[in-house]
Order: sequence, then structure tokens, then C-alpha cells
Amino acid sequence: MQLKHENTNVRTDTHMDLAIMGYGVVGSGVAQLLHQNYESIVARSMQPSLRLKYILDLRAFPGDPYGHLVIRDVQTILEDPEVGIVVETMGGLHPAFAFVLACLEAGKSVVTSNKELVAAKGYELLEAARAHNVNFLFEASVGGGIPILRPLSQCLAANKITEVAGILNGTTNFILTRMFEDDMPFPAALRLAQENGYAEKDPTADIEGHDACRKICILAALAFGRHVYPEQVRTEGISSLRAEDVACASAGGFAIKLLGRAVRLPDGRISATVAPALVPHSCLLANVSDVYNAILVRGDAIGDVIFYGRGAGKLPTASAVVADIIDCGKHVQHRKFFGWDPADPAFVAPAEEDVSAFYIRTVCALAFDLEAAKAALLRQFPGVRWLERPGAAPGELAFLLPPAVESEARAALAENFDVQPETVLRVIEF
Repeated sequence: MQLKHENTNVRTDTHMDLAIMGYGVVGSGVAQLLHQNYESIVARSMQPSLRLKYILDLRAFPGDPYGHLVIRDVQTILEDPEVGIVVETMGGLHPAFAFVLACLEAGKSVVTSNKELVAAKGYELLEAARAHNVNFLFEASVGGGIPILRPLSQCLAANKITEVAGILNGTTNFILTRMFEDDMPFPAALRLAQENGYAEKDPTADIEGHDACRKICILAALAFGRHVYPEQVRTEGISSLRAEDVACASAGGFAIKLLGRAVRLPDGRISATVAPALVPHSCLLANVSDVYNAILVRGDAIGDVIFYGRGAGKLPTASAVVADIIDCGKHVQHRKFFGWDPADPAFVAPAEEDVSAFYIRTVCALAFDLEAAKAALLRQFPGVRWLERPGAAPGELAFLLPPAVESEARAALAENFDVQPETVLRVIEF
């Protein structure tokens, strides 16, 4: 898509104009919050005023207080020198990427809540912002209203970050909460999430881990200084979890959480994964329930810090977007030092190299000698721990393996234990 644009000189003597691209839940929340807290927002932005001038959307909004601001052509925004800050809340990659890039190249700062855009094109857009002396900010792309990116890049800047991990998707956390607290099977918990508006009609991005993957890419880039693409992160969802796994985890003192996790390795690479994992109840993350998110950052000076709150929603997400608008207002005509280096295919280690404890559940044939199987496992993995749940099916065997390299653990299981595991999950202790 070719968009005509040229760098414009932003007028800051009388007012700063804003445009919103995409007037859905978040975009309308931004407009609402700008009106609701206008005086304090303007004062903190250090601008004489902040005027919402355009809303780019293909739809009409009859009766909406801002319906008269709707335009259909992005060129109107690009060619208006008074628009200094553009908010992108369209979602997706196309046409969002082309529109955002054109705005940056036209000398306009851009604020976005679009995690897919930042995960796939963040480095390129940060470079465009640098080249044109404007800002590209995206606090709302991870954790909704939870402040995490700014603290990670500023407040914790004195630390060498060794790990960032967390519950990054409220939909899956709601489903898992219902599975544990109400003994709901996965399909019923998903339906309830959809009925409550927490899950989309097509929930694939949530339940298969893609949403959390995009967020851990952004967190890893900020924490470790290099772009991480979603394709570099092994991603597993929760759709294959069964009630048997929930019961075994509960019996052993664990919750199951979908965790996005990036860890600095001794050789300078990182490990980056998204997958359901057993987390002991003694860990704070195990007790984060329903649609709430929590993000743990581990630094060499500060130790562990956890950021907790609602990870989505109209006004919580709009709050983060407006905070970035304020930051852009403070930094007109100069950039914030914010960004990371380009991606490197060798930067993210293969997940098979990870060292972790593992939860395994399998069902043996009735003729299979469970005691012999246990003895073989103990010889191969000293310290293995058995998990027993009430009502277990005949032949069910569930156990925890002590920490091992994943590829080696899987190879040893295949060689010495001739029953195919039904479930394999990591066990994560923070």
C-alpha cells in the first residue's frame, strides 16, 4: 500500500491535535478518557491543549458524541500539520502497519495498543520513529492497563534482567480458574468465557497461546535488548488440557497457568516459551485468578517484582494509551530513548534445550506392571515424585520428573518407558 506523506512541522504554540485510527472498544475508551480527565491530562502533557480532531473508521457512529469526527481516508491525517499524535487501535497487521509507518514518516508520533503489530514490526517502526525524530509508544500492548513496559525500561533500568514471566492472557486464566475452582471441563469453561464477553467467537488466538506469545515477544525485547519474533517462541495453548490434569495438579499442590516466559541463559541467549505449566500454590502467580494478569520481573538488584491487574478492558487499556499520549506530548520535537536491537535467529535457544522439571500423565494398559514402570522411572530419574488423585482410572500414572534438559528427558522416557505420555507440562517454581 503506497501512502502519500511528507514530514510536517507540528504546531505546538496553541494546541496539539490528535487522531484515533480504529474506533472500537479501546479507541472509544481513549476518546472517553480524554474527555473525562481532560484538564489533568493536558496539564501533565505540558501542551497548551490536546484536541481530538479525527477518528479514522469505515463505520458510522450515529448518536456517538464524536461521530462528527469520523473520516474515511488516512491521507486526511497524514496531510494535516496540526495532528502531532496518532492513536492506533485498529488491531491486526494490515492496514495498521502501513498506516502507522506513514504517520511516523510524516513526522507524527504514534501510540498503539496493537500487540500483533509491535511483536511483528516493532523494531522497524521504532527505527522509523528514530529516523523522523518522533516517538512510537505501546504501553497498552502488554497487560492492558497494567503499567509494565515503562517500569521495565525506566524504573528497572539499573538491573540486569534475568527473567520475565507471567500470566499474560485473561481469557485463558478465566478458563483455567473455572476448571480448577468449579470442576468445569475445558469446553464448558470456554463457553462461559464467551458468554461473559471474555473470549471471542473465534477464541483461537487466546486458547492456543498466540496472544500471550506476542506479549512475551515485546517483554523479552525490552528486557533483553533484541527483537524477538513470534516464530522464535515455542507456543502451546490450553485446549488439550483435561480434567485429569487439573485433578492431578490439585492433588499435588499445584495450579496450572498459561505462562509466557523469557529467561536469560548463561551463554547470552534467551529461552522464550508460552505454555501451560504447573505452578506451586506457594507462588503468587498460582493465586492469580479469573481475568487478572500478573507479570513477574526478576532483576539482579531488585530481585522479584510482580505487576498485577486487569489485563484488558475498555478503560484500563485506554488508561495506558492516554499515558503514552501524555508522554508524547512531553517529548515533542525530541525522542525518548526507547527501543532494542534487530532480531537474531540465534538469539532464542531451542526450547528443547531448556532445563525444567516436568509433569507427565499417561494411562498404561491394564496388563502393564505399574510397579515395574515406577521402578524403571526411579532408576532413570532419581527423585521422581508420584501424583495420585481420587477416582483415577485403572492404569493411570502421573508423576513429576526432577529438572532435566527437555530433549534428554523425552529421549529417556521414549527409550525406557514404552507408554506414550498423554500430557507433558513443565513445572515452574519462582
